[in-house]
Amino acid sequence: MATETIIRLAIADDHKIYRDGIKMALKDRDYIKILWEAEDGKDMTHRLAIKEPDVLLMDIRMPEIDGIDAIKLIRHQYENLKIIVLSMYDDQEIITRMMEMGANSYLTKTTDADEIYHAILTCMNEDFYFNDLVNSAVLLKLQHKKTVRRFYPNAVKFTEKELRIMKLISEDKTTEEISKEVFLSPRTIETIRQQMKQKVGAKTIAGLIMYAMRNKLLE
Repeated sequence: MATETIIRLAIADDHKIYRDGIKMALKDRDYIKILWEAEDGKDMTHRLAIKEPDVLLMDIRMPEIDGIDAIKLIRHQYENLKIIVLSMYDDQEIITRMMEMGANSYLTKTTDADEIYHAILTCMNEDFYFNDLVNSAVLLKLQHKKTVRRFYPNAVKFTEKELRIMKLISEDKTTEEISKEVFLSPRTIETIRQQMKQKVGAKTIAGLIMYAMRNKLLE
């Protein structure tokens, strides 16, 4: 994946060795400019107010203001900022909580430099980066939901057919599997997928799934 614009990147982590490692890993990558780094949550919010980056790599646990509290504040004030959470934890409840609260991706600190770089580019181009860890956590939570709500925030409404397909998407069904269940052609299913994405302003199916989660579309 490639982008033609410079991505202004910020790093917030209380471990200098890890920050230095990230900077070293990304310093020669195309389209990346390190805007600033912060050593704790308070320092991070102060720097954000001065210079807003395009992407923020943020530790989930930091002194002063930790990542869980910070993400609420950030998402409220900086709507377009892409947030990639970095964590030592691979707990599925933590992952889904952070994604519901506004993260665009979630990576463990064992993630290699190539994937971190790929996540940055993907978040910029497609809003979200779902690796196997995030995909598994999000789909597992959605699969536990039994029904689809008909009405929800922002006045976006779906038809009964779209709601049925939304539920099947959340169950990780393929286009072919969905087409058999709702008795429509695969091409029609793809058209409906596209229409649903357009309704909520999502660029990808991942974005559509996150819309469902954040707006509690499935319950």
